[in-house]
Amino acid sequence: MARNTKNNNARRDTPLKGSNLSTVRGTNERLILHLVRTHKQLTKAQATQITGLSANAVSVIFRALEAEGYLLRCEPIRGRIGQPSTPVRLNPEARSFLGLHIGRRSYRLAVVDFAGNVLSSVTKLHTHPTPQNLLAFATESVPALLSQASLELGQIDGFNVAAPNELWSWQAEFGSGQANLDVWRSFDIQGEIAALFQLPVLIENDATAACRAEQVFGGRRDARDWAYFFIDSFIGGGVVLNGSVFPGRRGHAGGFGPLRVPNQTGGDRLMDHASLLTLEKMLPDQSESKIARLYNEPSDWSPIQNAVDAWIKRAGESLAYGFVSTLAVIDFEEFVIDGTMPRAVLERLIEEAKTQLLQRDLQGIELPTIRAGQFGHIAGALGAAGIQISNEFMIDQNKLLQDNHTIVSSTL
Repeated sequence: MARNTKNNNARRDTPLKGSNLSTVRGTNERLILHLVRTHKQLTKAQATQITGLSANAVSVIFRALEAEGYLLRCEPIRGRIGQPSTPVRLNPEARSFLGLHIGRRSYRLAVVDFAGNVLSSVTKLHTHPTPQNLLAFATESVPALLSQASLELGQIDGFNVAAPNELWSWQAEFGSGQANLDVWRSFDIQGEIAALFQLPVLIENDATAACRAEQVFGGRRDARDWAYFFIDSFIGGGVVLNGSVFPGRRGHAGGFGPLRVPNQTGGDRLMDHASLLTLEKMLPDQSESKIARLYNEPSDWSPIQNAVDAWIKRAGESLAYGFVSTLAVIDFEEFVIDGTMPRAVLERLIEEAKTQLLQRDLQGIELPTIRAGQFGHIAGALGAAGIQISNEFMIDQNKLLQDNHTIVSSTL
């Protein structure tokens, strides 16, 4: 591999399969790396059973990935009949990435290794993002972060960005001058970052990237189809189909903010209620310092407990309506909820949403599992780093299906 480059049970019983043809060695390598990442540790026997590859093919791939520095051997598993088996794990030092999240109230930048460990990170709050303060933040932060991670810029394999779609929109909601936001229309985030650091740059919607963090670094899960809701200044999310993030034709899949919610004072969209911007407006003191409390990490929301209690009830009810609408489109097995908030607040919000969901009309709806995400504040920056890992070192089931469809169509 180049360095730079309703029958749910039945579906779970047919995992990713490989091919024993030598011409698809690259795909099979990605498959093994994918499985090691999701299982954390994997033996040759397990890989053979899961993929359908021959034992010899798996041995060849394991040796190649070890030699190239992607895999490390773990301690042998003893105490079983026969020779001890030696599982492998990812080598964290195989690759290093910078992940930047451009938020509407903050910037977050992280150095992430190949296994998904955050080696260093920094957050800077702002009232609204501008190209100037973004580039200043990146220029000032990168040297310090690399020093903390004991890395040099030449050891970084990519600088990837998670950013909201249309940063110039929603002026009315934020109260910032439209001129301050319009500058984003002509600003090439990808090109400017690439020129500044001389690194490959990929860019993705911020909520989709947060979803990708959960999918790439969140470990093994039973659900193959799940929806991800991320609550920040606005609410957004992502869609996972066939075990892979599905961004949609324009990268907007899972943009749950515009979902309509009935009978709610203050707006008829999910984003009008289940977002931190709404909580900002519910604070008795809306000064910059008090608003900043919401986006700090770690954050302490106890001084604004009354506003938080009212917001949780409002957001939970609106989320319940959004869940029903989402399930009417795709029969998701699981919902994952995460956000820029203290863990205790997130757990309370999820419990309120579950309670409210049971009070909705659920005819024709099968309820999914609902659980908290794992990464909170850092999800966007971590997911930005994960874009390159996903593209180069994992199997995307949806892309495989699309490519197969293209091949079949071209032969007809």
